[in-house]
Amino acid sequence: MLAPDPTAMAALDALLARLGLVKVGVQPMAAGASTRQYVRVLLAGDRSAVGMFFPQGVQTDEIQQPLNPRRWPFLEVGDLLRERGVRVPEVLGDATDDGWLLLEDLGDDTLANYLLRHPEKKDALYTKAVRDLAAAQDRLATAPEGSIVASRAFDEALIRGELEHFREWGLEARGYHLARTDREAFEGISDRFARRVASFPRGFTHRDYQSRNLMVRAHATNGAGTPDLVWIDFQDALRGPRVYDLVTLLNDSYQDFDRTFIEARLDDYAQACRLSTEERSELDIQFDRVTVLRKLKNAGRFVFIDRVNDNPTFLKFLPSTYARIRASLARLAPHDEDMRALEAILDRVMKP
Repeated sequence: MLAPDPTAMAALDALLARLGLVKVGVQPMAAGASTRQYVRVLLAGDRSAVGMFFPQGVQTDEIQQPLNPRRWPFLEVGDLLRERGVRVPEVLGDATDDGWLLLEDLGDDTLANYLLRHPEKKDALYTKAVRDLAAAQDRLATAPEGSIVASRAFDEALIRGELEHFREWGLEARGYHLARTDREAFEGISDRFARRVASFPRGFTHRDYQSRNLMVRAHATNGAGTPDLVWIDFQDALRGPRVYDLVTLLNDSYQDFDRTFIEARLDDYAQACRLSTEERSELDIQFDRVTVLRKLKNAGRFVFIDRVNDNPTFLKFLPSTYARIRASLARLAPHDEDMRALEAILDRVMKP
C-alpha cells in the first residue's frame, strides 16, 4: 500500500480546497492488480472520502485509454450505471487532469472481506449479486449511441487476444513452450473458440464482477434484510457475452464454491431472466466455455502482473485457476473435439 508522491498529494490538497473540505489525515489503501493508487482522506467533521489516483504517463492501465479523451471511462460508465439504477460510488470531486477523483468512502467491506466475518450470509448475498446482475443487464440492454459501453465489444479479436495472452504469459513466460504441432493446434482452437464465444447472446458486461469489486453496505438492506451491494471497478465495461459476469462472479479466483452452489446460483439467474428449460441447459454450456476463456486469461494475467508490475501476490491463485479450467474442460470434452484437444495440449505441455 503506497501513497502517491508529494506532487500528486499537493494536487489532491488543491482539489479538497476547491471543494471546501478540510483534510485531517490520509491513509494509504490497497489497490489490487491495477496501477491505480488509493488513499482514504480523513476529513473534518468525522467524515472521510476515497481519493483514486492514476499516475500520469503510465499507459498500461485501462483508465488512460478512453475512446472519449475528455472523460475517464470510470466517470462515463459510472454515470450510465447510476442512471439505470445500479448503485455505484458517488463522485465527490473531479481533478482528472491531475490524475485524481474523490469518491464516496464505502468502507473496507468488499464482499470477499464481509464473508470472512459472516459466512452464513453467503447464499443470500450471492443470490442478490446474481439477481442484481440480471436486473442490470435488463436495464442496460441498450446504451446511448456513441457511449463507451456501446462502442466496445468482446469480439473475436479481443477474445483471441486473451487466449494469446495466456499462451505468452501463462505458458511461455513460465517455461512451458509449445511444440510446433501443438502451437498450430492451439492457434486453430483459439480461432474457432473465439468465433463461438463471440456468437453468444450479448449484453452489458462489467468484465470483473467478482467479490473484490462488490462493496457490502450492511446498514442498507433489501426487504429480506440482505445488505446492499455497490459496484466498483467498472471502467472496463463493454458489450459481451451475458454469461461472462456470471463466470467472473461464480468462478471468482478469490472464492471457492462447489458445483452445487454454482448450479443453484445459475438457477437463480435463469429464474430472474425467465429463461426457458432449453435456455437454462445452454447456460451451463456457455458458462463452462466462458470459464475456460476467463480462467486462461487469469492464468496469464497473474504471471504478467508478477513479471511486469512486480506484484507476485496473485500467483497463489494459479493452482485453483487451473483446477477450474480443467473442471470445465472435463465437462465440455465429451461433446467437443476442440476442448478435448486443448485438454490434451495442456496435459502435454504442463506435465511435471
